[in-house]
Amino acid sequence: MAKYIFVTGGVTSSLGKGIIAASLAKLLQARGFRVTIQKFDPYINVDPGTLNPYEHGECYVTEDGAETDLDLGHYERFLNTPTSQANNVTTGRIYQTVINKEREGAYLGKTVQVIPHITDEIKRRILLLGKDGKYDIVITELGGTVGDIESLPYIESVRQLQWELGEEDCLVVHLTLIPYLRAAKELKTKPTQHSVRLLSEYGVHPDIIVCRTEEPMYRDLKKKIALFCNVQVDAVIEANDVPTIYEVPLEMMREKLDVSVLKRLNLPVEKEPELVKWREFLDKLKYPKTKVTIGLIGKYVELQDAYKSILESFVHAGAVNECKVIIQNIHSEHLTPENVCEKLKNLDGILVAPGFGHRGIEGKITAIQYARENNLPFFGICLGMQMSVVEYARNVLGWKDAHSVEMNPDTAHPVINLMEEQKKITAKGGTMRLGAYGCELRPGSKAAEIYGSTHISERHRHRYEFNNDFLQQFEDAGMIPSGKNPDTGLVEMIELANHPFFVGSQFHPELKSTVEAPAPLFVSFVKAAKAYAETKNGKAVHTEEAVAK
Repeated sequence: MAKYIFVTGGVTSSLGKGIIAASLAKLLQARGFRVTIQKFDPYINVDPGTLNPYEHGECYVTEDGAETDLDLGHYERFLNTPTSQANNVTTGRIYQTVINKEREGAYLGKTVQVIPHITDEIKRRILLLGKDGKYDIVITELGGTVGDIESLPYIESVRQLQWELGEEDCLVVHLTLIPYLRAAKELKTKPTQHSVRLLSEYGVHPDIIVCRTEEPMYRDLKKKIALFCNVQVDAVIEANDVPTIYEVPLEMMREKLDVSVLKRLNLPVEKEPELVKWREFLDKLKYPKTKVTIGLIGKYVELQDAYKSILESFVHAGAVNECKVIIQNIHSEHLTPENVCEKLKNLDGILVAPGFGHRGIEGKITAIQYARENNLPFFGICLGMQMSVVEYARNVLGWKDAHSVEMNPDTAHPVINLMEEQKKITAKGGTMRLGAYGCELRPGSKAAEIYGSTHISERHRHRYEFNNDFLQQFEDAGMIPSGKNPDTGLVEMIELANHPFFVGSQFHPELKSTVEAPAPLFVSFVKAAKAYAETKNGKAVHTEEAVAK
């Protein structure tokens, strides 16, 4: 039977439960254990698919088409193994299941209550991944903070599981904050004491306490926390701030978090974690040989979590190229034909980000036109690809009214159109083209060269597609449909042959990028940006020498 680890949070949100869970999982995986992580979110939305990115950051999509919390992206990036629908559960999904069962008469007329019916469904979901024999350890991250009213059913479910599973099969890691008061020049443990006391009042006693802190913790402070929180001193783990999230597994290894966990679960500790590739990646990340500046053109740039997977993909691709990728956020609403040159002239490439709705669209089109006409490396993802098609239709084919029907349903040139099966859909959640689909790449194309194959599989999240009614006109004008879905013939990728790097993908390559398997499109885009920067810098040096003469 699988062992179960629960990660809870206290004092404040955004402490990094997902990163701690992923780091612990990485260390256990590096010791040879089969590990998976799941996230339980306390909000009533059935999934994050209908949430505004400003509310909850990006919506991460799994291979099987589940719209999930962005923490699942961390899980995959750290473990290099795919997650699924079963790895993310919300209160909305729990209640929806219980209510559907009640309507079907499954409870035989009993009064349906939070205990036992809601908590039983939570427990069933928690134990689901551990029952098929694929995993030795299942880590469950509980969203929210201890004390939140919506988190109570989850805490109660953990209490029951602690009692049902036994102490060698179940363990609780509590992540908390040790604030540093600069005026007193002192770390304070009281918030942690209160957090653990509140958790204990609900009947859940943490086995390990991980302390987020900005300053190093000394031994006596750990003893104090251990004494007042009723844990062993070696179960108090320091989680100091580090420059990159990818250093956290090594920090947790130094603190022996994995050793503490294995001892308490009565699992073998002899084998040391095998982290050779991870260390090689970190070395390249920390000591780059060059740098490039990429403009991220989007409309949610105020919140970095809105483009989390894209930003992490640049980290992975930068390390492969031994290059530091500096991201310059550019709000597409603020881009105009008058200021585009000023805003983009110092960049080495632009990525036009995915999104929905008409806001900021003309700014994206303006940026794409600048990149196409000035040979600036361009990469468009989903809506970014769609707008590159619109830009080409307007400025090369001469169809000035060309647009996506998402923005202009009455355009005479709907070069991006709604998929036929989408036209009858009214419900928004979980109804887009979601998950992994195959894509056939044109032999000899840049896309095939980048992937080193003519058949790939990538993840999708969209309703609108390239309109094949106009495909021939685009091909005649020089835009290459370099990737197509083998079943439907829908265009998945476009590129321009007479440009150093002008590529758009209908799919989201950032969703499959991991430390050990960086997304090929991002790696190639950063490589093109490097080449552009070297050429640009070479021209600058040449000009300076000419001036000096």
